[in-house]
Amino acid sequence: MRCLVPVLVAVALVCASTSAAKNGVPPLLFPVVGTVNYTDDFGQARAGGPHQGNDLLADKRAPAVAVESGTVAFWTTSASAGCMLYLHGDSGTSYQYIHLNNDLTSRNDNKGKCVAGVSYATGLVDGQHVDAGETIGYVGDSGDANGIHPHLHFEVHPHGGKAVDPFPFLKKATHLLVAAPAEGSAFTLRLTGTIVSATDTELSLVVASLVSWPSHSKLTKLNRPLTITIPADATVNGDLTSALPDQKVIVWTLPAPGTVPAISGAPNALSAEKVLLG
Repeated sequence: MRCLVPVLVAVALVCASTSAAKNGVPPLLFPVVGTVNYTDDFGQARAGGPHQGNDLLADKRAPAVAVESGTVAFWTTSASAGCMLYLHGDSGTSYQYIHLNNDLTSRNDNKGKCVAGVSYATGLVDGQHVDAGETIGYVGDSGDANGIHPHLHFEVHPHGGKAVDPFPFLKKATHLLVAAPAEGSAFTLRLTGTIVSATDTELSLVVASLVSWPSHSKLTKLNRPLTITIPADATVNGDLTSALPDQKVIVWTLPAPGTVPAISGAPNALSAEKVLLG
């Protein structure tokens, strides 16, 4: 298993194999990348019985990522769950990702199959081992969620047993700025936002939108605070020390490895290659 946490870096997430909680659930990465709304709806009365997870409302085809390293299993035969995926975590806890995407367009066309590239991550294979933070699916409205706001129904099953309320684990989970790139690969970002503060060596901004490479993933309406390092050789079209709060800015980042601090946007984990002041 590839642990994404570098040595001597203090972060909330640790390798599940070495630090699982007593209840079997290790510290998690948040399962959806991008803007998400959710409440503690576990146990609410539903047509099929008490709700067994939390519904995470997000944009259609928002990346759903592995909350810990583990093995995936596709499930495609449930009329209610629609396109579903199991993640059997290396810690022994299992997770269910339900109502994944089944549309081929931005409309609710229901023309897609429960296959890689539509519901599951492009290139993902049933039974594959994945790393924490890796894209494994796409948010949608398949199954009995058809026509409802796209969302991920997310369940947590400690030791592979009965479902428990995911809410406490989600509240503590590390939210990702981008999904992890392929093992050994680096990623870059184009960030658009507004300045909070700036010096010659550091820029704090509120990110409104981003584009990431090599995934070409685009996220909007983020409202995400981020602090990045400004190297001495970064290209800047002006004087950062004279930048004003709320001034528009575009930042291109240097290639960064897929460590948890980098993909979660920890302070100064990313560095700028180019800064364009608005």
